[in-house]
Amino acid sequence: VQLQASGGGSVQAGGSLKLSCVANGMIWSTFTASRMGWYRQTPGKQRELVAEFTSDGKTNYQDSVKGRFTISKNNSRKTVYLQMNDLEPEDTGVYYCNIQVWSRDYWGQGTLVTVSS
Repeated sequence: VQLQASGGGSVQAGGSLKLSCVANGMIWSTFTASRMGWYRQTPGKQRELVAEFTSDGKTNYQDSVKGRFTISKNNSRKTVYLQMNDLEPEDTGVYYCNIQVWSRDYWGQGTLVTVSS
């Protein structure tokens, strides 16, 4: 299984980006039943959870992104997305997708998001 993330870039504050993460090599039924999420890492800080789908399909968001970010997925494409609106400089970081299968974590390669003021 390999997670391929894309969609990062540089935007000004208030702009939008949409991240995508494709789970190559993952069986469809496994994808639909797995917990998955997006994490963010900035220099000097630990990787932090931004948004997630729990294994029962519920969504959770970090307080700082509520109302601005939306996690979604397309099961048939085995892809999880993160729509980021009204971006702030504090959202700058490397974003990683994660899928957890039977307590094993799979990570994407990270995609850089830079938000300038």
